[in-house]
Amino acid sequence: MSDFRDTVKLVLEGGLTLRRMSDITADVATELNRVRSLLFVPGSDAHKLSRAIDSAADGIVCDLEDAVAPADKEAARETTAEALSDSAGGTGPLRLVRVNAAGTPWFDGDLELVRRLEPDGIVLPKSSPESVAALGPDGPPVVAIVETARGVREAYEIGCGERVAALLVGAVDLGAEVGLEPRADAQEILYPRAKVAIDSAAAGLRGPIDVVHLDLRDETGLAEQCRLGRSLGFRGKACIHPAQIDTINELFSPSEQEVEWARGVVEAFESQDEGVLALDGAMVDLPVVERARRVLAEAERSGT
Repeated sequence: MSDFRDTVKLVLEGGLTLRRMSDITADVATELNRVRSLLFVPGSDAHKLSRAIDSAADGIVCDLEDAVAPADKEAARETTAEALSDSAGGTGPLRLVRVNAAGTPWFDGDLELVRRLEPDGIVLPKSSPESVAALGPDGPPVVAIVETARGVREAYEIGCGERVAALLVGAVDLGAEVGLEPRADAQEILYPRAKVAIDSAAAGLRGPIDVVHLDLRDETGLAEQCRLGRSLGFRGKACIHPAQIDTINELFSPSEQEVEWARGVVEAFESQDEGVLALDGAMVDLPVVERARRVLAEAERSGT
């Protein structure tokens, strides 16, 4: 196998990072790369935090921002600190904290809590290149929420931030700012989703995390949005209820048919020295092989 093929294989299987991220350890970066479901939980609700920590989510977000009233911010920090301290060293989901936005009265206090707790990651709302820089060079990796018109325009620059490990699309705040009208098929946010997916790839990040599906009773719609997000390049989805986790985890994992196809492509390609071959009547070249290796890497990370 050529050096180029070796490099492609290592990147797609997670053996190399796509860009240098000096302050993110290899172990944490690998764990964040596997996140499919990201469950947001009010940082002020000890019961919900406990349930989330015991859930099947790949990651949970202790939310100090939108889910907490201004008068309850201080108490929410202590509730979050107690929940994360009690579960420290345990198995289960990655533990992240969504801080309040840069420039708010609570931002500095939230960062102090993060320094004390050392969670697996920070979720940064209303991200911009400046707010990412305001976090400083040291600390846990950052999941940056793209949820403003400016954020959509600068998603690539946000993704290039030194500590940024993934982008997440926030549709509610973006919709309110731009005046988007919600549709059952979510086509009103097709452009922001597609742009963030492309900008994530250009910045060398994992596939981004998709928007929350707000209708908790709409299981069919949730599944459809998972399939659409995955087809656009997303590799996970945010959620607000544990009942959504299983659907998200399943649909952001390769199916048995996809794994079988990918394994056949890779085996056929590596058994010959040609740059292109025909397999089951379809042309297979290096981009197709790259896709197949990515499927196998995702299957390994998700245990499918």
